[in-house]
Amino acid sequence: MYRWASVLLLLNCVLLAVNAQPSPKILPQINDSQVPLLSIKGAIGPAVSDYLVREISAANAQANTPLILMTLDTPGGLSASLRDINKSILSSNVPIACLVYPQGARAASAGTYILYACHVAAMASATTLGAATPVNIGAPVAPQSEDAPEKTNTSAMEKKVLNDAIAYIRSLAQLRNRNTEWAEKAVSDAATLTAEEALKAKVINIIAETPQALIKQLNGKDVLINQQITQLQLDSVKLVEKKPDWRSQFLATITNPNIAYILMLIGIYGLLLEFYSPGMGVAGVTGGISLLIALYAFQLLPVNFAGAGLVILGIVLLIVESLVPSFGVFGIGGVAAFVMGSIFLFDTELDHFKVSLPLIAAIAFISTLFIVFALGFIWRARKNKIVSGQEEIINALVTVYDDFTGNGYAMLNGERWAAKCTQPLKKGQKVKVQSIKGLTLNLASSAKTINDKEQTDESPT
Repeated sequence: MYRWASVLLLLNCVLLAVNAQPSPKILPQINDSQVPLLSIKGAIGPAVSDYLVREISAANAQANTPLILMTLDTPGGLSASLRDINKSILSSNVPIACLVYPQGARAASAGTYILYACHVAAMASATTLGAATPVNIGAPVAPQSEDAPEKTNTSAMEKKVLNDAIAYIRSLAQLRNRNTEWAEKAVSDAATLTAEEALKAKVINIIAETPQALIKQLNGKDVLINQQITQLQLDSVKLVEKKPDWRSQFLATITNPNIAYILMLIGIYGLLLEFYSPGMGVAGVTGGISLLIALYAFQLLPVNFAGAGLVILGIVLLIVESLVPSFGVFGIGGVAAFVMGSIFLFDTELDHFKVSLPLIAAIAFISTLFIVFALGFIWRARKNKIVSGQEEIINALVTVYDDFTGNGYAMLNGERWAAKCTQPLKKGQKVKVQSIKGLTLNLASSAKTINDKEQTDESPT
């Protein structure tokens, strides 16, 4: 009797345990369901972040979106942009699948974090992921002794950044039930994997050659969304490519370090030209707009303020050289500060977020030519005859307006001037100006008579 009661009790507990497990939630199939296809190609920066965050939000607002699909091919990017993207992925109510695509693509550095954050991680064959070690974005530190406190502080800061990155990727791996040990190695040891190795190590879920093939493999699969298992129904979905709009393209343009660098120079030189030579305001308006856009771009980029200060110092010295000639002292110093500041302007080791060295060299060369031209012009101008002011009048030849002794009048450049001379002068004589006092010319005592043709041309009517 007790034996049968125990068997029935055990059977009842088993039935209760089976019934307690949640059954997958099946998303209803909608005839016009669309799967937005987003693309990450190149370095991950503010423009990519803005594009993905807005598209994921828009997809969550649509009732007929069963899945969001992202293709990934990136060498890495900025930490701030990566965090914004992953926050949007983790808060999405629509499952997000990420595919490292096409063949030959990679999900390096920041791309590895994004792949771990997505609900479904997939790779095409002949693709790679990993090398997610955070790079040191600070300026290089000179070697120091072992007991130097600066070295200890630097090592502690690097360790702090590394441990934070390890904890971040481990949390993503635990959330998506993927390989946490390899995730830690990808950050601490810059480990990498191929697609087949990643599938074997349970770093990714699927190997698919194309986005269409990935959708077919995901049809009927279960994914965990907000702690609830959901079954994907992707029988007749339509894959719609979502390209970056004009706003994202504009951000991509101005956050290109080379473009932001040129905009800054246009802004500074435009405003200076407007101040020195006020006119229609074209230079001032163009310079003001360019400078504001450049400042906005610098706000989004990892700017090294020491580098920016050197660039501005270099421009100021070049301007001082043109206003107060120092025979190259200010000019050479300005070019040197300008070049060094341009190299250090963006504080990152990622090549995609640095100013191009050929561009820096070209602008430095043009600035040097400007200095050489300005110095040559100034040197030649020192030997030129003065053509304005009192210096022009001294030693100039004037024509006597009428006979006079002592005080009279003389013609200079078509104008009648009061004149004084100790010698008697005759009408039409040419006399050299010895000095000027107020508006009266002091004429030299020696004079020569002009010929009739000159007298006819010079004498007043």
